[in-house]
Amino acid sequence: MPISARPAADDLATLYACDVLDDKIVAGDLVKASCQRHLRDLDNGSSRGLTFNADRAKRIAGFFPSVLTITEGEKVGKPFQLLKWHGFVAASIFGWQRTDGLRRFRTAWMETGKGQAKSPLMAGVGLYMMGFDRKKRAECYAIAGDKDQAKVVFNDAAAMCRANMPDRNEDEFESLESSGRVIIRGTGDLAWMIEHPETGSKFLPLASTDAIAGPRPYFVAADEIHEMKTSHSIQTWKAAIDKMSGDPLMMLGTNTPGTNQIVGSEYSDLFTRVITGQVEDDSLFGVIYRVDKRDEETVFDNEAVWPKSMPALGETFPIENVRRKVATAKLMLSEALSTKRLVFGMRVGTEGFWVSEEAWNSCQGTVDETEMAGADCWLGLDLSKKNDLTALSATWRKDLKLHTKTWYFTVKKGIEDRARDDNAPYPEWVAAALIEATPGATISYEFVAAKIQAICKVHNVKYLAFDPAKIDDFIDACERIDFEVWKYEGPDDPTGTGLMLVRHGQGTRIVFQERALCMPKSIERLEDAILNGDIVIDASPVTTMCAANAAIVADAMNNRAFDKKRSRGRIDGMVSIAESTGAATSEIQEEPVDFASIIANAMVV
Repeated sequence: MPISARPAADDLATLYACDVLDDKIVAGDLVKASCQRHLRDLDNGSSRGLTFNADRAKRIAGFFPSVLTITEGEKVGKPFQLLKWHGFVAASIFGWQRTDGLRRFRTAWMETGKGQAKSPLMAGVGLYMMGFDRKKRAECYAIAGDKDQAKVVFNDAAAMCRANMPDRNEDEFESLESSGRVIIRGTGDLAWMIEHPETGSKFLPLASTDAIAGPRPYFVAADEIHEMKTSHSIQTWKAAIDKMSGDPLMMLGTNTPGTNQIVGSEYSDLFTRVITGQVEDDSLFGVIYRVDKRDEETVFDNEAVWPKSMPALGETFPIENVRRKVATAKLMLSEALSTKRLVFGMRVGTEGFWVSEEAWNSCQGTVDETEMAGADCWLGLDLSKKNDLTALSATWRKDLKLHTKTWYFTVKKGIEDRARDDNAPYPEWVAAALIEATPGATISYEFVAAKIQAICKVHNVKYLAFDPAKIDDFIDACERIDFEVWKYEGPDDPTGTGLMLVRHGQGTRIVFQERALCMPKSIERLEDAILNGDIVIDASPVTTMCAANAAIVADAMNNRAFDKKRSRGRIDGMVSIAESTGAATSEIQEEPVDFASIIANAMVV
């Protein structure tokens, strides 16, 4: 790859990028993509008003070993020499600038395996931004899901302020604190704020739920994003950053999030798209350390690929630590899952996925309901009891494939509390029209009935498969909006007019009666469709959350069903998808109902 910057490279960002792309450093595809982005922008970034200031990059790189001391590990007491991956991050953030002289990057994403010294790097950058970036009254914050986690970064910063500064004689002690350059409020681990008197700046830790009036952040270090339950805190702080003049910065550090850790996954996916050039945002910097897909099958035995997710391996993180972790992971499934994700950056669920995760991801796509017109359609409905999620799924059979789309409903009241309890960004999903929030304290089934009525006007709906819970209340709601439905009770009972409702069993019991639907059969058919690539499921983070949360229970005959009690969160979308796909692949064949005529006649009456 010819890059004009290579011959003159003398900053840590460009040197690292060249070494990675020359295979002098073991790195995964996403790290290589970040390096390619850096070198590509050196060549043509000027066309977008971007330049790289090597002096600024060298200034931040020189700050660490000249002012800060390592406070933990084998090199405690030594000058804080940036690791190579540290240098790439710091030099990139502080070196790139816009034509107005301000820094290009306002948000930085760092995703690595555990133990790769993300927190000390963020702590050091925080101290630099607080007192050494020529900013008066800079407000710097360390945030996380809870106060204890937020204090990890903050305590690293406080420890560096208390440590003897580099290049002091053995009998000489001078720290940032003892010299008066900083003042630490509180003692030991009870410290709660660092001040820089000369500039009137401060650095303090906050939990993501802590309220602060009118923050004017110059620097925010958000740690362990994968553990955050909602994105509200990140969005609030980012909005505050965006309002600031000058060069504010938000650094996001995390391990690879599990597929059921929605907030972390959404941000990780965003920065992946930026890094790989799928979307362009010159204000975002990202570097993601993971093993590659081709490495995953043999990752436990292939030590050569381990540095792809652990850039500090062998430097500050001993390889023996990983070997012991892997030895245990080979013996315990639960340990294997956490090791794959937290150590090697593999995108697995925190507690496993109910079906092959790779197969699930491969069947995600776009299902445009307007393109399904004329195809046979089956509906599945999982009603909420009070104020949680209601899920409605439609499955069409077209072009020898199943096509499934799901709509979600909840209530506006208490949505913030439910978002926190369920570890899901419901308000953001409502704003993005991924969930419909109805007024009131409990779900109004009339909104659900109206959506089903609208589908029936356009599509050749065979019938709706339902969970018996609350179905009578749903039928009452249909009556209130003049939508004709009738409940199928058996082949010997008379048929009704309108949309036929067919009971769908929810437990592990197999039912052999005519027109009987049950969860073991539906799960088997859905699983087969996913594994064989015979289904397209409309991609939605709400559906992915439900899939990642789902837990399966089996009886002695291995008849399986979704178990809401054992599941890790809401699974309503998986229940309705199983119902609709089970119905679409069952042997029931009904004559189509002319809903347009029925609705038209009802309007005349």
